[in-house]
Amino acid sequence: MNYISTRGGAEKLSSAEAILQGLSGNGGLFVPEEIPTVSEAFIEALVPLTYEQRAVRVLKEFLTDYGEDEIEGCVTRAYGGEKFDSERRAPTRLLQDCSVLELWHGPTSAFKDMALQLLPQLMSTALKKTGEKDTILILVATSGDTGKAALAGFQDVPQTKIMVFYPEGGVSKIQQLQMVTQEGGNVNVTAVRGNFDDAQTGVKKIFGDKAFAKELAAAETKLSSANSINWGRLVPQIVYYFSAYADLLAAERVKMGDAVNFCVPTGNFGDILAGWYAKQMGLPVGRLVCASNKNNVLTDFLTTGTYDRNRDFFKTITPSMDILISSNLERLLYHMSGSADAVAGWMRELAETGRYTIPQDLLAKIQQTFAAGWADDAATKGAIAEAFEGSHYIMDTHTAVAWRVADDYLDRTGDERPMVVVSTASPYKFSGSVLEALGAATEGKDAFALLDELQDISGTAAPKGLSSLRTKDVRHKGVCEKKDMKNFVAAFAKQ
Repeated sequence: MNYISTRGGAEKLSSAEAILQGLSGNGGLFVPEEIPTVSEAFIEALVPLTYEQRAVRVLKEFLTDYGEDEIEGCVTRAYGGEKFDSERRAPTRLLQDCSVLELWHGPTSAFKDMALQLLPQLMSTALKKTGEKDTILILVATSGDTGKAALAGFQDVPQTKIMVFYPEGGVSKIQQLQMVTQEGGNVNVTAVRGNFDDAQTGVKKIFGDKAFAKELAAAETKLSSANSINWGRLVPQIVYYFSAYADLLAAERVKMGDAVNFCVPTGNFGDILAGWYAKQMGLPVGRLVCASNKNNVLTDFLTTGTYDRNRDFFKTITPSMDILISSNLERLLYHMSGSADAVAGWMRELAETGRYTIPQDLLAKIQQTFAAGWADDAATKGAIAEAFEGSHYIMDTHTAVAWRVADDYLDRTGDERPMVVVSTASPYKFSGSVLEALGAATEGKDAFALLDELQDISGTAAPKGLSSLRTKDVRHKGVCEKKDMKNFVAAFAKQ
């Protein structure tokens, strides 16, 4: 299977080559030239399997240049051992009125682990398969969770370096500590004075700087990405939609062929796009409900067809969704429109004016699968309290956005298909906001006092990766202006 750019051109790469390169030469994102399809028998056969076995079955459909033994090795190294605190890796929790797909049982307590434990393994294998000799420098812009998950995944991986940029003051205290205490001889963490979109735009500009690429090449270094612009980040996420459906079959919540809705909290559109790929492959998915916070640029787009980032930026209690430029939407637009030229034009408009509008017939086509809604901080806290009171279930703020939006969607539409809320982070990553939602006093308490208090209320232990942060040393103290990001990358590359 070949991978091509959403913005056209003659470039066609194998999956290994696309994963190593990250971004296409013309700035587009790599997508499969065709989307594989599977049968109901394929889906039913997943039911008795482990998560790792399910992953191998799904990944084989896209990574056709990897041998099955190579994929099995990558999956075992990514998910095996004691990295995850659930044997099921991504368990589906069955509650009263809906199901919750918990994607935060990995080493950094966020859904990014589902992809970023696997991506380094896919990349290391790709280095061997392609005979690449240069050092691969992974550049990451993070709104909170991707950074730590990528750092943990790439720590001391041979022939790689990783540099993470995060918005100064734009992540939670726990998220920041997770990153700045990161160990490893090949890692760097730098704060950017600005918001996530500033960091993400800066990284994209560095990728598009051909003169800088030549400068790095002279130092035997090539850039790649661990953000969801990299196909190797996105393809592992398709797996857990199949796994959730298999769980529902096993629990007799659905019969084979019954359509299931998923409500997904998303900022960069990668998590929900993985669900769309699963649907295109043949998984019985009904509606994909896009849940946003007050930075509701995606809600507006999916409602009106106009994407407009020219708006106030809000810092919320769901920092991983504080995003106004949703990169993965470009992939959906390419598949839905079938026109690389149109996509290139819309992305050019976005860069130059901050907005673009798609034709109404294309919007109607998108709306056949996607619904959208948003919740502000007050509604988010209300959802946390409601879930705890009704089911004694404690969820993080991002999951709570999806919970509230799912409720609103069901009330608005009367859709009776089963709903799965995608849970993207442990509540302990956002203890302060969760405790406030539950009516507890938080003023004057540090991050670890809040973590301890949430343990007492929930009756469960905080993840070891979070509780251990209280004794770790801060190793990364760098801060830069957004205009200086390239200089910081150059300095790290030469170390």
